[in-house]
Amino acid sequence: MTTTHIGHPAPLIDGQIRVRGQLRYTGDLALPQMLHARLVTSPYPHAEINAIDRAAALALPGVVAVLTAAEMPTLPATSRHRLLLARGRVRFVGQPVALVLAETEAEAEDGAEAVHVDYSALPAATTLAAATAPNAPLVWPGGTPGGSDEAAAHGAAVAEDESDGQAPPSNVSRRVHFGRGDVAQGFAAADAVVERRYTTSMVHQSYLEPHVTLAQPEATGGMALWTSTQAAFYVQQEVADVLGLPESEVRLTAMPVGGAFGAKFVLYQPLVALAARQMNRPVRLLLTRSEEMQAALPAPRFEMTVRVGATRDGRLTALEASLDVDNGCYPDSPVGIAALLLGSLYQCENLAVRGREILTHKPSSGAYRAPGAPQAFFALESALDELAGQLDLDPLDFRLQNASRSGEPMANGKPWPGIGLHETIAALQAHPAWQQRDLARQAGRGVGVAVGGWPGGTEPAAALCMLQRDGTLHLNVGSVDLTGTDTTLAALAAEQFGLSPDRVRLIKGDTLSSPFTGMTGGSKITFTVGPAVMAAAADARQQLLKIAAEMLEAAAEDLELVDGEVRVRGLPDRTLALDKIARQTMRFGGRYAPVTGRGRHANPTAAPGFSAQLAEVLVDEATGHVTVTRLVVVQDVGKALNPLLVAGQMMGGGVQGIGWGLHEALRYDDEGQLLTGSLMDYTLPKIDQAAAQLETVMVEVPSEKGPHGARGVGEPPVIPTAAAIANAIADATGKRCRSLPITPQTLWKTVRD
Repeated sequence: MTTTHIGHPAPLIDGQIRVRGQLRYTGDLALPQMLHARLVTSPYPHAEINAIDRAAALALPGVVAVLTAAEMPTLPATSRHRLLLARGRVRFVGQPVALVLAETEAEAEDGAEAVHVDYSALPAATTLAAATAPNAPLVWPGGTPGGSDEAAAHGAAVAEDESDGQAPPSNVSRRVHFGRGDVAQGFAAADAVVERRYTTSMVHQSYLEPHVTLAQPEATGGMALWTSTQAAFYVQQEVADVLGLPESEVRLTAMPVGGAFGAKFVLYQPLVALAARQMNRPVRLLLTRSEEMQAALPAPRFEMTVRVGATRDGRLTALEASLDVDNGCYPDSPVGIAALLLGSLYQCENLAVRGREILTHKPSSGAYRAPGAPQAFFALESALDELAGQLDLDPLDFRLQNASRSGEPMANGKPWPGIGLHETIAALQAHPAWQQRDLARQAGRGVGVAVGGWPGGTEPAAALCMLQRDGTLHLNVGSVDLTGTDTTLAALAAEQFGLSPDRVRLIKGDTLSSPFTGMTGGSKITFTVGPAVMAAAADARQQLLKIAAEMLEAAAEDLELVDGEVRVRGLPDRTLALDKIARQTMRFGGRYAPVTGRGRHANPTAAPGFSAQLAEVLVDEATGHVTVTRLVVVQDVGKALNPLLVAGQMMGGGVQGIGWGLHEALRYDDEGQLLTGSLMDYTLPKIDQAAAQLETVMVEVPSEKGPHGARGVGEPPVIPTAAAIANAIADATGKRCRSLPITPQTLWKTVRD
């Protein structure tokens, strides 16, 4: 299919205002009589709250109120954002205990420091070992609360839950299991078996903009909010429920987001809304960087054991794995999707994968770009690489031989939908970096490869397209743009309607004026909202051509849209400009209704995406320092609707994968105190620590349901990077690191063992 605007690189439609610093974020907003909020947080991982003394804080200039749990409704503690302020007990360092409201930020900060809280420390379980030990202190002695919907929003929810609710109370909040065949028999048939243990750290998403929310009571009794979120309608729903209001009484504006990567669904919005209602004044809460690092929603720590066996000719005979996930103080970890993916990427007749979600006295975890997948594939791809080495097999041939195909069973027995896993691995195999790997090795570099995949998410969506008097097409969608999806949606509307993308205007209202769109997560916005946009544009085009046919006295099928005009084919002098047609639909006494196209879309079938990567590394064994000299990111994108933006996602994912592999970790001491609580302590890959040569290769295996065959592209590129780097380090040094991140200290010790 020939397209005019699809498949061609185009810059972000809001790129200019972004680079000029003209885009307004929630932190830039201020309302008359606005109060500034500051949290009072717990210094203990587990403690009873005996008393809260607010007197000194309330005596300070500018401090208007100090709110505690006593001023908050008592809600079922089903999620972090419903816990509001700690009631009677704290469960992690950094948990909010009180909220200080003042006229200025500085006065709120002074007030927070003046609040005195009397605690009685309690035993805490801050590691997986401590949380699962006999007689471990329970995070929730009265029973584990339920989880939220955020994993499902990423396409990371699975149904294979072994928890039966009848076991005695423990910190194990969930168990999952996938299995088939006879694992013991499979290992007996193997010519080589590798069994190893792997660990990954808690990792912060490291967005530039911290969590920020502004809430204002409305005269009608409702609530207006402006916030940095990936999930406008979800936040509206949660705030309405906490306030006891109909959803139509909560008007939420999703502001531009200064980075999220899965961590900005809902956190403190209900608390801020309650404070605003309590004070009957606007309230804004802007977290500090320290609060972000200490008590936001990091990716969880994984401890995994993987055992794999294969025959000399490269056939996998058995795969067994166990995954323990440190999810902090609340359930809703990605243990299910991690276990499912680990057991599904390759076909193996004998399979047993078990996972446990374990609660500890640390902040609850959240999603981070492909939640659970970088951890799971670090373990699996490291073990497979080692197994291929023992059998003297080409590592990519080995993977290709066992890689799943469309229709073959996943670990849960369900068939893979249409996938391009084989094509993705084959494209990496054909890349010069792999074909010439011996040259890199001769230059003293190690070469490693790894593969990873993501199932993709689904959620219903709607869109509106409205032709304006000036001939522009207004596209109204409710989605949050994190990665340039607005630019892609505008191109889809332009392509379907028949005009240039610069004549499409994106309209972003609030949750009361925009059509429903699901959460931005799971690589699904283009995949799910795109078809709704195309349907709305097609509807608007049909309406337009019907009106133009009457005005031009021609058949609608004989008309075409060219350069902002409707023309009769073969008669170039018979034309009507779009603005002229639109004016006829928006005037007193007009006979034509305004052109307003509507599109809806609901598709339960996802479009999985895969990435295969090659890393070249230079290792200084004297210091343990690793330099990534080359990173090749190959990905099945279905159809690159905008190759410029797709390449950006692939590069960004690769750089974040380098962070997973070599740099990032939220480290805690035995008392649950965060040791890496600032950007001076928490190391991120800087521009000179990214790959010196970063290449992207797009494979296009069209999806069955995506617009023009597109697949989601955000999640896959972060998944295999850390494993590829670890395999490259093993290739360079002959020693394997099985814990992330692979810091110079870790590698220095490993090389000398």
